[in-house]
Amino acid sequence: MRKNAVVLLSGGLDSATVLAIAKNEGFLPHTLSFDYGQRHRWELEQACRIAEKTGVACHQVIRFDLRAFGGSALTSDIVVPKGRDVSDAGIPITYVPARNTIFLSFALAWAETLGSSDIFIGVNALDYSGYPDCRPEYIAAYQRMANLATKAGVQGGQNLTIHTPLIQLTKAEIIRAGLALGVDYSLTSSCYDPSPDGRPCGTCDSCQLRRKGFAEAGMRDPLQN
Repeated sequence: MRKNAVVLLSGGLDSATVLAIAKNEGFLPHTLSFDYGQRHRWELEQACRIAEKTGVACHQVIRFDLRAFGGSALTSDIVVPKGRDVSDAGIPITYVPARNTIFLSFALAWAETLGSSDIFIGVNALDYSGYPDCRPEYIAAYQRMANLATKAGVQGGQNLTIHTPLIQLTKAEIIRAGLALGVDYSLTSSCYDPSPDGRPCGTCDSCQLRRKGFAEAGMRDPLQN
């Protein structure tokens, strides 16, 4: 019998790969997406398509509005940076305050109700844009906290593991791993500022990292014209 796992599924390249990894490792995935007021809501359409094609136990979309707080180009009218050097030091304006902490809290609650001790998230500490909540030390700290925070954890029924299979991989390595598992990257959406019909802008940080990853993997991005 396969063990339940909660998989955070944004609709992007990384989360689609993580979903494939979780399924390949024998877990029964329950996928979780968030409609949090992000300007790139197209990713939610793709998350639903990915979940359906992959074959998950259940796909949930949780809705709340982080535009109430703003503070990010993804949740306000701040312009998304285009064409910048993604190797620049510093945390970019596309960082959404406390986003992964919020997401993991929902995942933790669902995992407890499912009787699951496994959460998968596609954070990456190499080819990323400088986000503090993508670092190994953050994940380790959250996991310690999570095991103190639930009834199941306190009573010994849950020993939570937050799986981060991509955290030390380059984007090219992620793409190769996903292709080996049959991930259809034409269904994914990585752009921070896509057109209304989902076409990527090609110049935001996320688009640049995606293009670099496919180039280094020696593969053609199916979203490229």
